[in-house]
Amino acid sequence: MWKACAVTIDNLTTLHGLPVYDFPVAGEEVGPLPPAGEVAWKLSRYQLLTDGESFETCWNRFLDTVDLSQVRALVLGSGAYGTEDDGDDPAETAGRLVAAASRLTGLEALYLADVTFEEAELSWIVQGDVTPILAAYPRLQELGVRGSGGGFDDGPGLRLTPLRHEHLRVLRLENGGLPGEVARAVAASDLPALRRLDLWLGADYYGCTTTLADLAPILDGDRLPALRHLGLRNSEIQDEIAAALAGAPVVARLTSLGLGLGTLSDTGAEALLSGQPLTHLEELDLRHHFLSEPMMQRLREALEPSGVKVDLEEREQATNRYVAAGE
Repeated sequence: MWKACAVTIDNLTTLHGLPVYDFPVAGEEVGPLPPAGEVAWKLSRYQLLTDGESFETCWNRFLDTVDLSQVRALVLGSGAYGTEDDGDDPAETAGRLVAAASRLTGLEALYLADVTFEEAELSWIVQGDVTPILAAYPRLQELGVRGSGGGFDDGPGLRLTPLRHEHLRVLRLENGGLPGEVARAVAASDLPALRRLDLWLGADYYGCTTTLADLAPILDGDRLPALRHLGLRNSEIQDEIAAALAGAPVVARLTSLGLGLGTLSDTGAEALLSGQPLTHLEELDLRHHFLSEPMMQRLREALEPSGVKVDLEEREQATNRYVAAGE
């Protein structure tokens, strides 16, 4: 279980509609392995809990044991990712994935760094360049990435080069500090099939350099013709994001909008209510916010009669507003 400031995140239990299955440690198998295409395979080797089997050994055994052509979803946890002390270099992990691409021909979903609080704080997870992975899997439909920190020979952390990907439908970047370079790369990429985009921006202290200007092409939406869900969450500039969305062209085509986990106040909510209509949405997720009770009531009265599900859970009342997931 993960606790980062005010948000609690458990390990993934499903990915791409498939239940997550932990690939067992050698000698600890209980019964036969499940059919390769019926689970999301999780490979994780936190050294304190797996009696010394390295992630590299686990990975090679997975390649030799499972029918890779049938694998649809893959989750990489501790060992593949973590801190400099207990995780592999992200470049090595990316290299393993790229080298296996000719065998993982049916892979549709990939989650990088399903690492919990007990293994590494969110801001400690070292990430790298995910561009080679996307290039090696042109038919990938879903990519999730946790963490954005740098390390390993002063590596810069999470990186992405603008690209065109024909089949990616879901992109989710969860971190306490989103680098502006990554936000700009997402905005500059051609993703014609992308339906769900979730970006956690985080806090300046933990490495967020993303600005509202970096997000402008996303709000315009020209490069994201299929987008139906947009999450711009966990931000110190949540009010400014809300104000920008109030007139953003992309909103009209969305069915759900996520602005939670950040510092949203009455100022941002007022901008939403004063802007373009939101009554076409199926859901407006504002979970973890700093709204007053009267503003919460105004939102409900404005949207719920039209069938919009408004999530206003986790109202915070602290004087100093903060993002839900930072450290």
